[in-house]
Parts: sequence; structure tokens; C-alpha cells
Amino acid sequence: MKLQDSGNQLDRRSFMHVGTLVGTGLLVPATLVAEQRAGARGGAEPEEDVAPPEDLMREHGVLKRVLLVYEEAIRRIDGKKDVPVDAVKNGAEIIRTFIEDYHEKLEEDYLFPRFEKAGKLADLTKVLREQHQAGRRVTEQITQLATAQTLKNPSSATKMKDLMRQFVRMYEPHEAREDTVLFPALRSVVSKHEFDALGEDFEKKEHQLFGEEGFEKMVERVASIEKSLGIYELAQFTPHG
Repeated sequence: MKLQDSGNQLDRRSFMHVGTLVGTGLLVPATLVAEQRAGARGGAEPEEDVAPPEDLMREHGVLKRVLLVYEEAIRRIDGKKDVPVDAVKNGAEIIRTFIEDYHEKLEEDYLFPRFEKAGKLADLTKVLREQHQAGRRVTEQITQLATAQTLKNPSSATKMKDLMRQFVRMYEPHEAREDTVLFPALRSVVSKHEFDALGEDFEKKEHQLFGEEGFEKMVERVASIEKSLGIYELAQFTPHG
């Protein structure tokens, strides 16, 4: 809940704090409201609330961008062109740390059990769990193969290419099914209180593992990989004619 105050917002915790002071008969310091207004105007900027489904969906955006990195590497191997091996290695590292060890663990620990307890979409969560495990095995193999020596050997280069293709093939429908079926149904299996608490749990876990602005840092890392492959500029993908 947000309180509108002349076009500015007080966050929920501050509003509750103000309410407590008023209820006890204490004078509310004007600086409290002033600090909140200053933050909304660009001072000490307050952190934006992100709903759990939105949080998970934007993390899928990071995943999708790494899939595009894999697709570019596949295209280059097929065309017998140079592949910066660090691009594949760093992409796999982002998949392992941010997607598999963090994003998927959130789904496995906080989302899937709630759907299964409610007897809803249990068949879907079963497949999603299995695909998480399969994806981790593939990522481990890609990481091991992402070396300059691999690319010099046609057989091992083909193996790495096939593994990346398998990963892309699985995760494109995987994330699409979560975005369009699982995440939109979350509100139907949790209370309003649980829904809000999940958002706080996700945020705490992200800060614990990656520090402040963990998501933003991952986006920057992916952008750096895209630039190394020459696929960063969005305009280049626009069809002409």
C-alpha cells in the first residue's frame, strides 16, 4: 500500500512509523516526511517495490540475453568463424550463478511447493524441476568445454555447439511457460500477506548473494558479453525492406 501525499509517495514502513507516533501522542518530526519527499525527488532514492512475478520475469530477461549469446556462438561455429571463447564461458557463468543457483532456487524453494501444496499446476512444476536439473548438467559441460583448445578441435567444438543448442531449445519454452502460466497464477495460491513477503524474501536473497543492485550488475555483465560479440546494438536486428 502506498500513501499519496501531494504527488509524492510515502513507503509503507514509514507510514506505519508515522501512524505509531501519532497514536502514542508524540509529535511527528517534519523531517521524516521531508526525507521521504527528498528521496522521491531524487535525493536518497528509495528502492522500488517489485512484485515477485515481475522480479522473476525480468530475471528471465537476463536468461534470454544469454541464450542470444549462445545462439550467436552457435552461428559462428556453424559458419567456421571466430568465437571469443570468453563470451561463452562468461555467459555460462551467469547462467550458473544468477539463474541456476539463485533464480531457479527461488522457484524451487518458494514457488513450486506452494503450487504443489495447493494441488495446482503440479504436473507443470514437476517438468520444470526436471528441466532445471537437466539444465545444470548441460551448463556444467558447456563450462568445461569453453576453452580455446575446444574451438581448435572440430569434434569438441561441435559438441559444445550441440550443448548450447540443447540448452536454448529447452529454456525458450521453459521460461515462456513460466511467464505465461506459472507466474500469473501465483496470486491464486498465496495470500496477499504471503505475496508481499515473497517479494521481500527475493530481495534479501538477491542482496545476500550479489550485493546491492545485483540485477543491474548482471544486466551490465550480459551487455559486456554482447558487445564483445558485436550483438549489443538493438537496431541491427531490425529488418529492412
